[in-house]
Amino acid sequence: MSRVLNGLADWAYGIGWWLRALSRSGAPDAFSQAGPDPSHHTPVVLLPGIWERWPYLVPLARSLNAAGHPVHLIPTLGANGSPLSNAERIVADYLIGRRLQGVVLVAHSKGGLIGKLVMLDPAVADRVRGMVALSTPFGGSSLSWPILGRTPLGVFAPRGRAITELAAQREVNARIISLQPTHDQVIPEGSRLEGARNVTLEASGHFRPLRDVRVHRVIHQLLHELERMPFAG
Repeated sequence: MSRVLNGLADWAYGIGWWLRALSRSGAPDAFSQAGPDPSHHTPVVLLPGIWERWPYLVPLARSLNAAGHPVHLIPTLGANGSPLSNAERIVADYLIGRRLQGVVLVAHSKGGLIGKLVMLDPAVADRVRGMVALSTPFGGSSLSWPILGRTPLGVFAPRGRAITELAAQREVNARIISLQPTHDQVIPEGSRLEGARNVTLEASGHFRPLRDVRVHRVIHQLLHELERMPFAG
């Protein structure tokens, strides 16, 4: 299948799951209890992409919780269309309010930008071991056209203030693992982050990898690699 057709199929898949998530019932705390294996008890906090409400991440939450991890979803992020600084404050308040320590952030798309800000926040930096980010536009996206500058999508402008200022802060990059699909139609430039560990997946698309059990297994493996890194929290 050509890249164009792959991209269209991925958009259709992502929108379909987005619509399904709108009608999903249930509680975000359903996955916050640890499983019986003490070696898999590192708490995980999931950070969604733009306009992705917490139910959008349920398949990944279910997979990581089945492996034993307490998994936290943050409903107060809403549709995640607010500025990065606002979203970062919500996540930081959640970590403090839940008294979470030694967490690994697992993020999709915009969530990775929010997660990096959380890791840079002195108020909560010592609570976060690291982050696994899937399809995050650390260098922005060329699809964030100037006409979108005053919309929530303007945050992804490659030369915009949000992207350039965050890129300049590299002190936490060594604790970030950036996962990049073989092709991502939303981020044509890819998700490479200087100073981080960059991993190319055997999967394509911006949305489908989020629900691919093979990708879930990779995330789980990398999560444990972050656990073994030195942590002063």
